[in-house]
Amino acid sequence: MSVRQLTRLFGKELGTTPARYVERARVERAKNLLETGDQPLDAVARRSGFGSPETMRRAFVRALGVTPAAYRARFRSTGDGHPS
Repeated sequence: MSVRQLTRLFGKELGTTPARYVERARVERAKNLLETGDQPLDAVARRSGFGSPETMRRAFVRALGVTPAAYRARFRSTGDGHPS
């Protein structure tokens, strides 16, 4: 299967591109790490598959409208796993 064909099929079946899908999966992993631990942001970025904390920050802002640090702070203040 060609890259082009895979991209089309991915979009048809999942409604997104492979790159956006992977980014969302990485953001979900990072959210879990931020909610359940106290690792530094660079370690969370690395363990989530992001190349750098800055790349993770940009992905968080795109997906959630908040930075990873703000997400962690809000999660800790609310305790429910959702920024308020």
